[in-house]
Amino acid sequence: MKNICKLGVILFIITASAGFLLGGIHGVTEEPIARLLEKEKLDAMRSTLPTAEEFKRISPIISAQSIIHEVNAGYSNGKIVGYNIKISPKGYGGVIDMMVGVSIDGTLRGIQILSHAETPGLGAEAGKPAFSNQFVDRQSEGIALVKGKPSKDNEIQALTGATITSKAVTDGVNEALAFFRSSLKREGA
Repeated sequence: MKNICKLGVILFIITASAGFLLGGIHGVTEEPIARLLEKEKLDAMRSTLPTAEEFKRISPIISAQSIIHEVNAGYSNGKIVGYNIKISPKGYGGVIDMMVGVSIDGTLRGIQILSHAETPGLGAEAGKPAFSNQFVDRQSEGIALVKGKPSKDNEIQALTGATITSKAVTDGVNEALAFFRSSLKREGA
């Protein structure tokens, strides 16, 4: 019984020390990580809406079930030139956090994937220009995903071996465009 109590006290000291150490590390790294994530988000906004000089978060009404999490208005010379819509569709490996830039006239200016857990070499390719640049300068009511060569203006080619990821990104972009048309278009015009 005495050994069990002694082992329990030793185990408590070890776990308490580890907890305090992890808490201290978290306290030290929390602010630098938050700054880095904010910088990555700002870089993504600049990349997906390059005509904007500054960005301000706005608070449109977004349903709780929506994959839209944040909207920022992009300004140039004090006028709104477009919006950055942060979305999180569910891909093959989990949630894909991405930024969608839409100019005030409804033209899709770009997409950028912020984070994902997609399969390397397959779904992870969605963030590369060969796939993501297919979305640039689209003004479609809905972008369609095809497995072969696109034959219509509103079609983009899916990633080979990553149809679920391609569909998640495309559906997310379509939802962002629909949100722009229904909630933001009249705000900036």
